[in-house]
Amino acid sequence: MATAKSFTRLLLITFLSLSFCFSVIKAQSSAPIVNGLSWTFYKSTCPKVESIIRKQLKKVFKKDVGQAAGLLRLHFHDCFVQGCDASVLLDGSASGPSEQEAPPNLSLRKEAFEIIDDLRERVHKERPDYDVPLGRRDGLTFATQNVTLANLPAPTSNTTTLLTSLATKNFDATDVVALSGGHTIGISHCSSFTNRLYPTQDPVMDKTFANDLKEICPTSNSTNTTVLDIRSPNTFDNKYYVNLVDREGLFTSDQDLYTDSRTKDIVKGFAANQSLFFEQFVASMIKMGQLSVLTGGNGEIRANCSVRNSDNQYLVTVVEEDLESQSELR
Repeated sequence: MATAKSFTRLLLITFLSLSFCFSVIKAQSSAPIVNGLSWTFYKSTCPKVESIIRKQLKKVFKKDVGQAAGLLRLHFHDCFVQGCDASVLLDGSASGPSEQEAPPNLSLRKEAFEIIDDLRERVHKERPDYDVPLGRRDGLTFATQNVTLANLPAPTSNTTTLLTSLATKNFDATDVVALSGGHTIGISHCSSFTNRLYPTQDPVMDKTFANDLKEICPTSNSTNTTVLDIRSPNTFDNKYYVNLVDREGLFTSDQDLYTDSRTKDIVKGFAANQSLFFEQFVASMIKMGQLSVLTGGNGEIRANCSVRNSDNQYLVTVVEEDLESQSELR
């Protein structure tokens, strides 16, 4: 069973991968970089960043563990579309709707966005005065609804669709199975899996499991919800894979991983060895956090996570004054 400490560590990877609209800081580290990123980017300039996030996330999860799943899903939906540039945080404008309004994102938790804003504020209060950053920057645009749909496989997708889609992002079968393990926590609406119940039941699904789901979702258009992992819905562990082996995976995209010969052995390996799953999940999450990284002169560091700096002159002025004051200090 994953401890609160180990799970929070996994979530830290999520949030330090997401751009987070951190305030203006400068790296002074010679540590090796990957895709323009440094493993210890904030070590000298904002050494408390991880402890600030970890401390607050523990409080959030203690109050409502369901927020962990919401935050993890938000990270997936940001990175898979056009890289981890926090574009999913941007509000829409007169030029078009934001990514948040694309069908796959309509069920993203409002609280997840609020938690990110709160964490940014907490980090901002601790930041030192430094020059332009050298780490990941925020995107200037959000993706269109068509681009969002094209990059986020539906829960009705089979393994071939998943492997084909994620191969374009340099993920292999092991990455796909490991990242799917994020469904070890969280909930789903009936509409995401009733295709396996009505009009005919998916023969792959365990009959008892199917009958239980039909009680929760008595019709194909039911609006109820259920947990993704029936064994340990609030614990980040490997029981998701045990569910698949027992034909109790909720989505087609879940259960087909055990049906397909290309991914079946990987599922069995994670079901038998939780440590192996944790190790690969971390590696795949870090890999996902390096998708389409913006550094240097690309992108910006938003003063407000949901608004481009150019859309709010007040925010632009604040950032410019901040940079000027830092220059005078030097």
